[in-house]
Amino acid sequence: MLCVQLGLAASVGMIDRVGAEGAAWLRLSWAALLLLVLVRPRPSAFTRASLRAGALLGVVTAGMTLTFMAAVTRLPLGTASALEFLGPLGVAVVRTRGVGRAWALVAAVGVLCLTQPWAGSADPVGVAFALVAAGCWAAYVLLTQAVGDAVEGIAGLAISIPVAALVATAVAGPGVVGRLTPEVLLAGLGLAVLLPLVPFTLELLALRRLSAGAFGTLMALEPGFALVIGFVALQQVPGPVAVLGVGLVVAAGLGAERSGARVAPAPGGSADVTLMIPDDVRRSPDLLRAGCGSS
Repeated sequence: MLCVQLGLAASVGMIDRVGAEGAAWLRLSWAALLLLVLVRPRPSAFTRASLRAGALLGVVTAGMTLTFMAAVTRLPLGTASALEFLGPLGVAVVRTRGVGRAWALVAAVGVLCLTQPWAGSADPVGVAFALVAAGCWAAYVLLTQAVGDAVEGIAGLAISIPVAALVATAVAGPGVVGRLTPEVLLAGLGLAVLLPLVPFTLELLALRRLSAGAFGTLMALEPGFALVIGFVALQQVPGPVAVLGVGLVVAAGLGAERSGARVAPAPGGSADVTLMIPDDVRRSPDLLRAGCGSS
């Protein structure tokens, strides 16, 4: 989350040079190139289902990146992040029960304090972009967990990020190429490491260890990071109600983290059944066949 918000704040100068869509395209393109070179994904490591999931994750990642970049050009960083957080918050509400759902509702109140819709000062187009990004983020959480469970290491990202870069190229690439300079390209490389390369990798690893609901609520911390980074780096000063909202979402995130471990190990999707077969049966094929026949 810290990398994401630092990357967004650092992208402000890039947005001035190539626009919001251009900055998103440049970051995704560099990240795709780095992953293909470093990971070198092998076709044999994927099934048809995992390839489809990875490609769909790439489309969702492109949508999330492009729409959120459009939102932060129209809204304060903390407000845009709080609205986008409604996506993983929705996952948390649907996927959790009992205390977990209560933490998600606490986070929702915090988001209301951060956005303050009653004030009517938010740019409606920016809000619309942020809400579309929220829907993409909800799908991103679920798909990242599915891809992380199906593919070892970070090979899944070496499929999804290049697909995201291709989608971003189709949307924003033609209008940006003419504005590229060596300086812009070098800055884009640095931004790509900060966002999306490092945070997307860490999120994939986190979703192997956390339930989707707990992860969604834990992301409540993101608007708090956004508010602090916006204040320090962009001089966006929050009011007292916004500060209260940060306190609520941070409390919700910490509460969700305490009970958010996944019940079963994710890789492979099933337990090692051979460990439950007695040694004498495993050593005797006849006994093993007989047991299977009787079952």
